Amino acid sequence: MSSKLMAEFFGTFWLVLGGCGSAVLAAGVADVGIGWLGVSFAFGLTVLTMAYAVGHISGGHFNPAVSLGLMIGGRFPAKDLIPYWIAQVVGAIAAAVVLYLIVSGAPEFTGVGSFASNGYGDASPEGYSMMSALIIEIVLTAFFIVIILGATSKGAPAGFGPIAIGLGLTLIHLISIPVTNTSVNPARSTGVALFADGPALSQLWLFWVAPLIGGALGAVIWKAMGDD
Repeated sequence: MSSKLMAEFFGTFWLVLGGCGSAVLAAGVADVGIGWLGVSFAFGLTVLTMAYAVGHISGGHFNPAVSLGLMIGGRFPAKDLIPYWIAQVVGAIAAAVVLYLIVSGAPEFTGVGSFASNGYGDASPEGYSMMSALIIEIVLTAFFIVIILGATSKGAPAGFGPIAIGLGLTLIHLISIPVTNTSVNPARSTGVALFADGPALSQLWLFWVAPLIGGALGAVIWKAMGDD
């Protein structure tokens, strides 16, 4: 179990450092910034790389909603759910600390701003409502779980699961960055919300509730298909 929790810690750490770090450090750089497209690929690449690196140790969840979905889908024991959640959240917070230390060393640093946090209303990149945020986070997390369960099922081509999952997360970000800055991952949302300026902490509830509902829904949909 200790090896599994360590893998989940470092996998989630890499997801937050790579994904949120790309948004905070590289997305808005004049002339050479990677923009939303680059951030979308950064999140996908973090999951793809760590799924290959440590997925064989822990299953490569890196996300409380994924752990819940896999549990409901019959792929993960219920007794391990809370320890996985703790490891994932601690990994996300640790990555946010490292990112904060990096950002605070910038010339003329005055604050971290939104710090790649998730939000709705005024905190949404394009001003989308709470209802829009709730719907898109539930739906996209559900599809993410379906992708994960499908790509790692017995009938799927062996060894290609991380690629499908990483590209799936990339697509999810391409769809939803304008709406919520894309969560589908309560640990990712929690880590940066602790340091962000603005309403990130007060809105954090949605980025736990919606992904967990979506994770459960995705597992139910997959089980209804009857393919494992």
